[in-house]
Amino acid sequence: MDEPLPARPLKGRGAVGNPAPRFDRETRAAIDDGWGRGEGTEDDPPLRTTVSIDTAKTIIARNDSPDIPFEQSINPYRGCEHGCVYCFARPTHAYLGLSPGLDFETRLFAKTAAPELLRAELAKPSYRCRVIALGANTDPYQPIEREHRITRRVLEVLRDFNHPVGVVSKSTLIRRDIDILAPMAAKKLASAAISITTLDRDLARRLEPRAATPERRLDAIRALSAAGIAVSVLASPMIPALNDHALDDILAAAREAGAVGAGYILLRLPLELTALFEEWLEAHALGKARHVMSLIRQSREGKTYRAEFGKRMTGTGAYAEMLRLRFETACRRLGLNQRRDGLRLDTTQFRRPPQKGDQLALF
Repeated sequence: MDEPLPARPLKGRGAVGNPAPRFDRETRAAIDDGWGRGEGTEDDPPLRTTVSIDTAKTIIARNDSPDIPFEQSINPYRGCEHGCVYCFARPTHAYLGLSPGLDFETRLFAKTAAPELLRAELAKPSYRCRVIALGANTDPYQPIEREHRITRRVLEVLRDFNHPVGVVSKSTLIRRDIDILAPMAAKKLASAAISITTLDRDLARRLEPRAATPERRLDAIRALSAAGIAVSVLASPMIPALNDHALDDILAAAREAGAVGAGYILLRLPLELTALFEEWLEAHALGKARHVMSLIRQSREGKTYRAEFGKRMTGTGAYAEMLRLRFETACRRLGLNQRRDGLRLDTTQFRRPPQKGDQLALF
């Protein structure tokens, strides 16, 4: 039986392969048919991004997870063109019958009706205001937002309702919407968190090929902070023996740029993500692959992932404890997370703007 051909990294893409989603009953693999592949042959055609319309009927996702600091979130897009190989959201593409690999970063879905759905949801008398996290799953400012502008229109709706929002991104496109976020932040209705995984441009290009460079993300922190918006830095994920050495430097650089809060997450590898990440290590960090995976298993009770609340974000064991202590010590030294009131958003200002056909108030 012919051996499957190994997958090859594609320029500008994070995942190396495109395995079948876990719900498929069959898998496919390329084999050498004798005509050859590689040096001396034509390159594979470029893998282009396609965007389809997502016809979701609701837009607010809710959770009751005890280790997640928000109850509500909005994700304007399914899939993410940033191509971060470590993204814990990749396995969600399997629900669409698509691969968590290259499909996740090339076959995207835009929730174009999100602003209208949100406005209708907030206008309901039964709605109870709780902070909304914008971009908890996939990045709300990924490249296709420049054209679709769904995130901006969602922010406009939240502004109209005086609804608090926390935005999470690794894109400098967030600076475009400072004109909305800054006035909201002045009323404690908006905050931002910028993800910085490494300060090494070369590693960043391989880990998250279509995201902004680390320097540009620090610039975004400066711009948001200068506009009066409380900004946190997310040093996430920390990958053992790959980028974990940079934790202190990331926090220090972000603090110098104006960040007032910080967080970190130990690499999570749910479902198909383990195989995808191991394949990436073999292609981009072969000499470190065994060491990286050994430390991950040491931090996940012998497995590559444990999903229990309270453990999934930070892990357990000696390595995980060392990482936690490093993070907490750096935050104390730098003054991060010292004034949580600056990051706490206000839900009491929520108001439904007058709607056409509303009965006039007596007073």
